[in-house]
Amino acid sequence: MTVPEPAEELRRATAPASATLRDALLVIDRSGTRVCLLVDDAGRLAGLLTDGDLRRAVIRGKSLEERAIDHATTSPHTVAAGSPRALVVDLLTALHVSAVPEVAADGTLLGLHTLSDVVGARPLPNVAVIMAGGRGTRLGELTADTPKPLMTVAGRSIIEWLVLGLVGDGIRDIHISVNYLAEQIEEHLGDGSRLGCSLRYLREDPDRPLGTAGSLALLRAERPDLTDPVIVMNGDLMVQFDAGDLLRTHRRTGATMTMATRSYQHEIPFGVVQTEGGRVVRVAEKPTLSFDINAAVYAVAPHALAWVPEGRASGMPDLVETCLAKGEVVTAWPIGGDWIDVGTPTDLARAKGHT
Repeated sequence: MTVPEPAEELRRATAPASATLRDALLVIDRSGTRVCLLVDDAGRLAGLLTDGDLRRAVIRGKSLEERAIDHATTSPHTVAAGSPRALVVDLLTALHVSAVPEVAADGTLLGLHTLSDVVGARPLPNVAVIMAGGRGTRLGELTADTPKPLMTVAGRSIIEWLVLGLVGDGIRDIHISVNYLAEQIEEHLGDGSRLGCSLRYLREDPDRPLGTAGSLALLRAERPDLTDPVIVMNGDLMVQFDAGDLLRTHRRTGATMTMATRSYQHEIPFGVVQTEGGRVVRVAEKPTLSFDINAAVYAVAPHALAWVPEGRASGMPDLVETCLAKGEVVTAWPIGGDWIDVGTPTDLARAKGHT
């Protein structure tokens, strides 16, 4: 999730709705954001003026004493409070704008997200791998001609949302493991430049799918120089997580693997009877059981890639078991944000907000 500008920095980028063009020019000069946010007396966003708007006004011979609001966009693109980082990155890149305000439901200005803050954050040295080679058979006819990672949610493919989320967290070196309908994924994503990163492809043999971990052997062969933990994730997730926090936790615990987990509750639709020696000692009516489930996002130490078998299918749970058998440390990292495993038509509908 993106973080709004600190209060002082936001204040430096704002001016009252009654401000003149001269006032707005001073705001843009002192804030360095290339925009001036105009707010009314109640703190609601009234307009957005860019440095380009100012230049055009001056070229047209307008006086700097004219009202800035008359030259501003009074219904600018905004994001809602708490919007995920991937959504902010998407809006900034899709609209080719350098800044987007964050507002509350009543229009109150809460923050300002800039392209330099969201996409221009300090790049991390880590590589990420997105597993996108599965056939998606549980989606039936929906994936007969389209790979599951290219299913569309909120105007973009699932895998684009994953890439944008990683880019927003500073991951710029991303590999995509492809197999089923690989050419569609490669054509759709290209080299990653339009998404703010470098994309490379780990191409499996179509006749020998490698599972959710097997293609890490391909990464091992292609990138033998890796020294930083690798982020690995499935390509069919709609998920919000902080890659930086995952990597910090991985480093702090000294783990070989860190697994993202998600709390899952299951209600038993019957009364559960507990007995001892044939005697009933307790009855629990429709109890709810809670489990930590695998969220299919991992941080993996580079040396663990050597344990992925070459040329045959293996899964990430297999790699976890190998680490445990070797006495390596494997830690859990709870995901607090939204998480949907898009495995069935019902899951896809839920991701689209239809259920």
